Amino acid sequence: MTDMPDQPQSPKTGKLELSLGEIPVFPLPQVVLFPRARLPLHVFEARYRAMLKDAIETNGFLVIARIGAGPGTIGEPPICRIAGVGAIVEHESLPGGRSNIVLAGMQRVEIEELPFVPPYRRVRARILADTHGTVTPNDRTSLVAAATAFVTEVHRRDPSFSFHLPPSLESGAIADLCAHHLIIDADTRQEILEELDPAGRVRIVTRELALQQQLLGRDRGGALN
Repeated sequence: MTDMPDQPQSPKTGKLELSLGEIPVFPLPQVVLFPRARLPLHVFEARYRAMLKDAIETNGFLVIARIGAGPGTIGEPPICRIAGVGAIVEHESLPGGRSNIVLAGMQRVEIEELPFVPPYRRVRARILADTHGTVTPNDRTSLVAAATAFVTEVHRRDPSFSFHLPPSLESGAIADLCAHHLIIDADTRQEILEELDPAGRVRIVTRELALQQQLLGRDRGGALN
């Protein structure tokens, strides 16, 4: 893959703010993009190949919106109102016009769908900032312990699996990365994306990781889905 210019969380953030009025949206049924997470995608449909080409030639941003409930564009599935926006940081062209890309998650956004202009959907986006909820040291420790226990159980079953948290991250960001990489249920990941209170996110992720670890521990002979 070739690296795309500019990494998120830096000068690209300013460019994002200038691009919020119209951003292509990639609707996906089970995918949620969190800030700081990296999301590999395979692009093969003609409309999304056109979307990718336009994005690369302009600002390099895509919104990843989970297909959900509610009204949608005529002929298109509804998408969740809270989504993740990311920057294309890697792009590999493949035969037949297909591509592999990597999106670097930048921000939570609230989206409003714009009138449809073929061949792909577009949204207006508003960046959602975290609230000022305080994560206690005990809650942070519980989150890290739950993540460690779950990762250890998965690694026991699949020695190739690994997951490491940068120690300097703030607690809300730790919860985001754990949600992106470790939480199995897509509805729960969407719930975590929509939670703007870092303390709330930490509690949800800690609870879900503990439940997942318990379920795996009860079925030590089984395989991960």
